[in-house]
Amino acid sequence: MWRYYTTLNRGGTLTPALRAEHVALVLFAVHQQSQSTLVHASGISIGTALAGLRESGKFSPEAVDRRFAAAATATSLNEAAHHLRGLVRQMRSLSPAQQLDYTALVWNLVDWQNPAKVGQIRRRWGADYLRARDKKPDLETPATH
Repeated sequence: MWRYYTTLNRGGTLTPALRAEHVALVLFAVHQQSQSTLVHASGISIGTALAGLRESGKFSPEAVDRRFAAAATATSLNEAAHHLRGLVRQMRSLSPAQQLDYTALVWNLVDWQNPAKVGQIRRRWGADYLRARDKKPDLETPATH
């Protein structure tokens, strides 16, 4: 994987950008495994992608809600990565696999490590999750013409 890293510094020390890049590359590798089409797609935030997972019908919506909440409320990058890995495995299991913007995820994970910005990232993830989930038409309410 070393050839794919772009945020190494001269001293070779771990920076927030390198940590975020590593997590995103590992998640991408898990997600892309055994897929014939690219799982990275610009513009699909983690919240939107997980709303797609929730609405797929393959998993209980409540279970996806719980797993998403665990990822979004994680108190460290390692904890968030752990929860995201499980969710990515579930996205990979869909046919076709749910896509995700991994470039945006890297920048989210950089900000996740900044105590002044982590709340903003959590709110963005939650807003995207709820917005995408709520876009689904309500099939039980008859349309009025």
